[in-house]
Amino acid sequence: MFGRGSSTSAEPTPTPRDAPAETRKDLPYATVSKTQKLDLYLPADDGTVVFPIVVLIHGGGFFTGSSADEADRAQFLVDRGFAVANVNYRLSGEAAFPAGVQDVKAAIRFVRANAPSWGVDPHRIAVWGDSAGGYLSMMVAATGGRQTMFDDAALGNPHVSSQVSAVVSWFGPSDFATMDAQAAQAHCDAAAQSHDLPDSPESKWLGAALPTIPEKVSTASVVRYVQAAGSMPPAWLVHGESDCTVPPGQSQQLLEALKGKGFEATLSYVPGAGHADPKITDQATRPTIEFLRRVLNAPRTS
Repeated sequence: MFGRGSSTSAEPTPTPRDAPAETRKDLPYATVSKTQKLDLYLPADDGTVVFPIVVLIHGGGFFTGSSADEADRAQFLVDRGFAVANVNYRLSGEAAFPAGVQDVKAAIRFVRANAPSWGVDPHRIAVWGDSAGGYLSMMVAATGGRQTMFDDAALGNPHVSSQVSAVVSWFGPSDFATMDAQAAQAHCDAAAQSHDLPDSPESKWLGAALPTIPEKVSTASVVRYVQAAGSMPPAWLVHGESDCTVPPGQSQQLLEALKGKGFEATLSYVPGAGHADPKITDQATRPTIEFLRRVLNAPRTS
């Protein structure tokens, strides 16, 4: 059985660090692939604070990107009282779905198992991703606390929970089957209505053209797992109103699924913003940080 993250008498108590800020690069969280590494950022501490941690998941259409893409955001969070782990995961050119989801969940288990020795609270873990990283973040949140196909014991720490306390998804997909229809509804051009094609990022992620593998598309749907979840951490969703790469209907569909189950969820649209638009960073970063501070009870350092 996979643990649920509850306290036990055998669980070590986190000890605050008395040390300056520190970055540890390329920590292996599993050994199946050389990709399975993360970068750890720890804030300066005077030996009095146990920090929450935010696990950052990069985007890139499931086929590109790395933990280095999140370095600036990691430093921004560290300066505001959070520890951070930037995670690499197997991309579609190396291993198809569900490998990437399994990697992120393994990374969270690794973080939780080692958090006490880092001066980090293993019960205050959030996950935040953009685009493909938003999808992975929501998959982790929707499947935490119960054993699923996404929990691969071979990746380490099999009895440690991959549950998180908060989830942030910026312009992430949630249901590949509805993306083209939603792009049409958003009056995106024909080039944006191409997710069903064999060479789309989503088709490559699942291993075949989406219309030819409906059962796998269903298995990869975040919405499906939300609808089956008994509980979910608070969710913070952000989407550009003019996004034609991941249509804003994806976040609306996810919000409706979350609200339909009575889960806490907020969706904020950024007017005039496209996919990965700097307007989103400018307008949505501060409220996202405030959401994380509230849910994780993070210290206010700036």
